[in-house]
Amino acid sequence: MSLTEKEAMRIATVLTEALPYIQKFTGTTLVLKFGGNAMVDAELQASFARDVVLMKLVGMNPIVVHGGGPQIADLLERLNIESHFVDGMRVTSSETMDVVEMVLGAAINKNIVSLIQQHGGKAVGLTGKDGHMIRAKKMAVTRSSPEMEAPEIIDIGHVGQVSDINTEVLDVMLASDFIPVIAPIGVDEHGQSYNINADLVAGKLAEVLKAEKLILLSNIAGLQDRDGNTLTGLNAERVQQLIDDGTIHGGMLPKIGCALAAIEGGVKSAHIIDGRVPHAALLEVFTDTGVGTLLTQ
Repeated sequence: MSLTEKEAMRIATVLTEALPYIQKFTGTTLVLKFGGNAMVDAELQASFARDVVLMKLVGMNPIVVHGGGPQIADLLERLNIESHFVDGMRVTSSETMDVVEMVLGAAINKNIVSLIQQHGGKAVGLTGKDGHMIRAKKMAVTRSSPEMEAPEIIDIGHVGQVSDINTEVLDVMLASDFIPVIAPIGVDEHGQSYNINADLVAGKLAEVLKAEKLILLSNIAGLQDRDGNTLTGLNAERVQQLIDDGTIHGGMLPKIGCALAAIEGGVKSAHIIDGRVPHAALLEVFTDTGVGTLLTQ
């Protein structure tokens, strides 16, 4: 069945629109945080895998960092391990950390590797423990009030933050045909494992590698104003105005903070995109309009 003239022109337009972006970003590093609906919907999983394979084939260096909160919660429930949260963070005992490593470092990580390879790419699954890639330190959570003589320090277990990134393993990967797929598990100097927020890991990796782009897949259509319109082309000053007037609030605050920190650390652009849209990453990188919020220096 042959294409109509209109269909042929539409395809040609899409391909020619992508050409300058391919030329511009060949040889650059892109860090993509894979999470949300895109991780649990089979069609979206496949479209993301194809996007990453295409990026690699046209000369870019994609690095995938993934989350897995819902999958961790599901397994903990099946194992009758109760979950507790402090300020939105899961209290992670040694027992819970074992489950986190099983889910993130094994099940989810290897599934993403397999998906990429099914679509013609070469992928290697890693955690931050491999090659001491992600050095972590225990996250301290404090609470204070006027009634307290001193702030209360709350122990949330094996929840960490990035203290250092060793890029040796990634340097080898980026010089090869392999796509790194990274689970956000770090290790401290004593060999203790820590669960780290995937957005924070992706942002820090992008910053250390001086990546061209940090792309965070989310379950909303980017950053929106009070009328539901997606905002884009933002810089740090405009973002701060939106925080001050309450437009940016709640769960979007840490994601925006992560993106801004990456920009301030040398990443050329950060994108918060709608992972519910098939091929969202490809549309954001290779088209003029994209499908989310762009933050630049």
